[in-house]
Amino acid sequence: MKTTQNTATRFVLCIETRDCGDLERGKVYRALPDASAAADAYVRVVDESGEDYLYPESYFVPVEVPEKAQAILATAI
Repeated sequence: MKTTQNTATRFVLCIETRDCGDLERGKVYRALPDASAAADAYVRVVDESGEDYLYPESYFVPVEVPEKAQAILATAI
């Protein structure tokens, strides 16, 4: 990820789920800003449990989501 962190909602696509029961490969997740986590190559993601946790950034790729869909994805869990 290693992008500038801000307060805007970001979305990421899960491409790896190795030993992570609360992630689904191929699903889009909301990523929360966390500069400290990003510095250590992690991303804070709201997973299937509905809580936010840190995961390796290599498990995700950033995706651009149309503005109309962002509100729905942000409240999907």
